Parts: sequence; C-alpha cells; structure tokens
Amino acid sequence: MRVLLVEDDEMIGRSLKQALEGAGWSADWVRDGELAQSALGDGGYTCVLLDLGLPKQDGTDVLRRARERGDATPVLVLTARDGLDDRINSLDLGADDYLLKPFEFRELLARMRAIVRRRDGAAHSLVGSGALQLDLTTREVLVNGAREALTAREFALLHALLERPGAILSREQLENRIYGWGEEVTSNAIDVLIHGMRRKLGAESIRNVRGLGWRVAA
Repeated sequence: MRVLLVEDDEMIGRSLKQALEGAGWSADWVRDGELAQSALGDGGYTCVLLDLGLPKQDGTDVLRRARERGDATPVLVLTARDGLDDRINSLDLGADDYLLKPFEFRELLARMRAIVRRRDGAAHSLVGSGALQLDLTTREVLVNGAREALTAREFALLHALLERPGAILSREQLENRIYGWGEEVTSNAIDVLIHGMRRKLGAESIRNVRGLGWRVAA
C-alpha cells in the first residue's frame, strides 16, 4: 500500500521512509507543503503522514485544503507540536489521528492500521467478508478461514480490490495503489501479480473484466 510521507527533516524523513518500506509500505516522501498538495492531487494513497511545521505551506493548510476539495484520504499528523490547541485544531480540520514526536515505530504502524480500518468501516483488523478476507495486522489473506502469506505488493493489490468489492479497478488504478515514485513498473506487472495470487487463492478469487480491469466478488 502507498503512503505519502510529508516531513521536512532530512534525518527523520529518510529513516521513516526506510522503515515504512521495510514494513511493506510503498512510501513517497515530500519535504514541503506545496509538494504535498501536488502529491495529494495525484491521489492513490492509502494514508498520509503529515508534519505540521513545513516550508512553503504549513501542514494545517495542507490538511485544510485537502478536506475542502473533498479529499478523504486518512491523515495521521506526526509533529513535535504538543499544545492542546494544535491537537484540537488538527482534528477539527479533518485529521484522523495525532502522534507526537518522538514515537515508537510499532505504535505508528498500529495507528496507521487503525485509521485505515476506520476508513474501511471495520471495527477489527479483517477487511472483506465471506470466503476472502485480509488481515491488516498480520498482512495475511484468509481463504475460507485458512491463512496464506502475501508479498507486500500482493497485499496492496488485494486491499485495493477488497475496499470496493464488486467494483472494477483498472490497471492504472491498481498501479497507483501499489507502486511509489521511481519504482519501475513493467507493462504486465499487474498481470503477473494477479496470476500468482490466483494460484494461491483460487482461479475465481480475482476476476478479469476484459478491457476494463479486475474485481473481487461483491
């Protein structure tokens, strides 16, 4: 899954990007508010990690403008601003959570999973229903209750499909959810991923709609 990391501190940004990618996320990193606005406009992010003290445009302005234009991408504020007014203002502007620096990376991942669950309307870590479910905590898929391990990209692809069961997602939509900036994407990358997942999950788990894209059953 793709995350937008908005952090101007070189050391924090570099270490967070590395840790997120090690945890299976595809992380795009920008260092000022204007670049954050541009990246959010492109879409495709599962969530945003947003610092408040940014060059060119403050993080609160980034958040305000995103919500004003109807962008509902979950936003987790990561900041050293510990004042009550800052926390209240960010949450009232539309932030989904607020985490003070310094923090433990495991807690950050747990909070990211929580805001993604809330966006998906789930009270627990399982996304989907019936025979096919995705466990956001273990990053495994359950097929009729039996667990199967997934690669990071398989997990991101299946999560995108299970968010909207029955809806057809195009190749471009799936690529935007899986791959970050600078990652080489071959023309048949999605086909290869889905072929491998069908071997794990069953031929009917992900259905192709010729000329349009792929979907999972509603």
